[in-house]
Amino acid sequence: MSSKTAYLVLEDGTSFEGTSIGTNGYAEGEIVFNTAMTGYQEILTDPSYNGQIVTMTYPLIGNYGCNPEDVESHRPWVEGFIIKELATLPCNWRKQETLVDFLKKHKIVAIQDIDTRKLTKLIRTGGAQRALITTQNDDITSLRKRVKKIPSIVGADLASEVTTAKPYRWREGIYAWPKGYSTQKKFKYFVVAYDFGIKRNILRNLVSHQVDTLVLPAQTSWEEVLKLKPDGVFLSNGPGDPAPIQYAVENIKNLVGKIPIFGICLGHQLLALALGGKTFKLKFGHRGANHPVKNLETGAIEITSQNHGFAVDIDSLKGRAKLTHLNLNDLTAEGFSLKDKFLFSVQYHPESSPGPRDSRYLFQDFIQIMEDFKRT
Repeated sequence: MSSKTAYLVLEDGTSFEGTSIGTNGYAEGEIVFNTAMTGYQEILTDPSYNGQIVTMTYPLIGNYGCNPEDVESHRPWVEGFIIKELATLPCNWRKQETLVDFLKKHKIVAIQDIDTRKLTKLIRTGGAQRALITTQNDDITSLRKRVKKIPSIVGADLASEVTTAKPYRWREGIYAWPKGYSTQKKFKYFVVAYDFGIKRNILRNLVSHQVDTLVLPAQTSWEEVLKLKPDGVFLSNGPGDPAPIQYAVENIKNLVGKIPIFGICLGHQLLALALGGKTFKLKFGHRGANHPVKNLETGAIEITSQNHGFAVDIDSLKGRAKLTHLNLNDLTAEGFSLKDKFLFSVQYHPESSPGPRDSRYLFQDFIQIMEDFKRT
């Protein structure tokens, strides 16, 4: 692979020189880091990364290549990609292309030969900030001026950029070797899923629990949802700040108490806002496949997959919802429930793509509250 110089410039003025491994051009957005050792393909295609440049903290990336089965959306959503070192001889029986092939095919600007340890420390100290990667400009002074003009994700409705344009049904279940993904034909429940940036493995987990799942655009009204007479409503993950997505907050507010609700990540935050709570921006967010969370109802510690830059202010929900899960790294809220309204949500990703499977029981919990609601 021929080398081409690329530059990374941060809002605080810090700059790095590295080597391009993606397409030529500019990538602009909020720079964040992910501590997962594997799962780069799932990360690249997770709609929750819309508007962000992702840094992988693990030093060697690309060692197992890419394949069409491990994607979480119909295309990648990251603005740019940063790694320490590219694995030049990827090897895996499922590999169909290299990471470089994938990045170039999808026109992702990416850079290697960066001191990602130093970069991560800068983000942890200074917080997530605006940044750019370019292969087309080596004038650092002008790049420092340009980076300050990049729009902030705070106050931006990024969910509207990633949501589906029209409703669709999902039939694919979870992956099982050696047959791959199954196709579910028999269903016991019917759920509508609001798509704020939904990941495919969430849908696969729902379908594998015999849930006939209809995915709806983020702007779908609550009246339309109730006309469909579902057994439950799922609120998906998604990118950015929940506060500007007021149309979703209002719809959820009108669904509370009328139907069982389960929210994940952005869906968790939107549900909190619908209950009258507040959210806030984390300094550098939680992104990785190794975050410890305590289930306060069972006492169990779960190792979880996470990807979010905002969190729920649990004190703002006092008297409205019960805290059920707690992040053991910084003691932020990771889940809450309101049993008399048949709703619950978590901040992390139980679909485990990428990441451990400790929290997949939550999909069964959703089944249980739908059963309980039927008996009322």
